[in-house]
Amino acid sequence: MTEPAGLRARKKERTREAIADAAIALFLARGFDPVAVSDIAAAAEVSKPTLFRYFATKEDLVLHRFADHHGEAARVVRDSPPGIAPVTALHRHFRAGLDRHEPVTGLNDHPEVVAFHRLVFGTPSLAGRLTRYQLDDEEALASALGGGIGGRLRAAQVIAVQRVLARANWQKIAGGRTAASVHPEAVADADLAFSQLRDGTTAP
Repeated sequence: MTEPAGLRARKKERTREAIADAAIALFLARGFDPVAVSDIAAAAEVSKPTLFRYFATKEDLVLHRFADHHGEAARVVRDSPPGIAPVTALHRHFRAGLDRHEPVTGLNDHPEVVAFHRLVFGTPSLAGRLTRYQLDDEEALASALGGGIGGRLRAAQVIAVQRVLARANWQKIAGGRTAASVHPEAVADADLAFSQLRDGTTAP
């Protein structure tokens, strides 16, 4: 008897998550480069061909955790209420993420999240792939902003601001501070950065 499509999809998603979880556990324990794809397949109890059906590259085993946020800035702009300027909508969204301590803002002190960010930022191939993700986000945001050189420039500025803010937050937490103690500074930094984006100014 053929399985219902919904059940097959859930099984595939569980397999995908099991493979990714096994990979992250190995990477955090041993580092990214020393872990072979065959090690991950063995830990997840799947074959290498099965693993590659779910993840095209070794880097994707890590960066799939950013998938939920892929194209997020563009979605925020497209879904913002009429009369709300794009930068204002993006500012509010980032501030809300800080309040929720979302890992993508860098403001999360869970040990596994801190270690995960250290893995990504400290591994050249992962950092390079993350840059590719960010360039894709930049292109999507530029389109949402109307395209043209103006849209592309503004999109590049927004993505750069979000990257700098998140990295600054993570560095403070990696240095031993709690997310709660960093939060007021993170909010102030975000307010300043997005204000400068709106006004077209730069820091002195």
